[in-house]
Amino acid sequence: MTPSEAAFERHLTEASRQPFSGWDFSYLRGRMLEDRPTWDYAEQARRRFPGVATLLDLGTGGGEVLAGLAPLPPRTIATEGYAPNVEIARHCLAPLGVEVAAVEGAPDNIEIAPGAGIGSLPFPDQSFSLVINRHESYYPVEVHRVLAPGGMFLTQQVGGAHHQALNRLLGASDKAGTAWNLDFAAAQLAAAGFQISDQREEFPETAFLDIGAVVYYLKAVPWQVPDFTVARYRDRLFTLHARIEAEGSLRIPGHLFYLEAIRPLA
Repeated sequence: MTPSEAAFERHLTEASRQPFSGWDFSYLRGRMLEDRPTWDYAEQARRRFPGVATLLDLGTGGGEVLAGLAPLPPRTIATEGYAPNVEIARHCLAPLGVEVAAVEGAPDNIEIAPGAGIGSLPFPDQSFSLVINRHESYYPVEVHRVLAPGGMFLTQQVGGAHHQALNRLLGASDKAGTAWNLDFAAAQLAAAGFQISDQREEFPETAFLDIGAVVYYLKAVPWQVPDFTVARYRDRLFTLHARIEAEGSLRIPGHLFYLEAIRPLA
């Protein structure tokens, strides 16, 4: 076995053995480097908190991102649709006084029919002054329903072209033609009665510094390559491993967009 082959096997073994829970990517620290978009989701959310009494975080994952925004508004509620994450989020957020509601997540936004989803959130009409959402699907009309007039919906989304170059390198299904992008999301919110107050879309790169980082990432986000297993993609993974060794990293374009939308007073 050559040194390159030995390194390949070691990376695969280590990445395959690493557990993943909540939304904790600490294993990838220093091994997967992500360029930042020009906006800062956390800062954009945090600067809206002064004067806000009621906050809803949709799809909180393990609660890590929301906890990082503390101090939070007096009444903050989070939802989570992935059952294993609910207790993780409750453990993370309970010290901050945050209630976590187990709520079935919305389908992908491109699959949501106009007007669909009313009543899918277990909250009365006009319950919140601010709704935030990081990388979670949502029913636009339902977000509109639970927001008070004048309230804001703030979201960062992963677009349909995100990391699709990695899929192509692996010979996996390429979803780059999906309609999930800034224009679609803005139009969907406008149709639900929102006024768009800010919108941005960018394609920051991600650098994978070893093949173990690629394997762990694909294990952590199984929707990227739904049929991913090391055995199925082993030959392509070794090709990428050799490329990383030769070039120092594997750089893949991402796709992010950001929207702020207001429920009108009228």
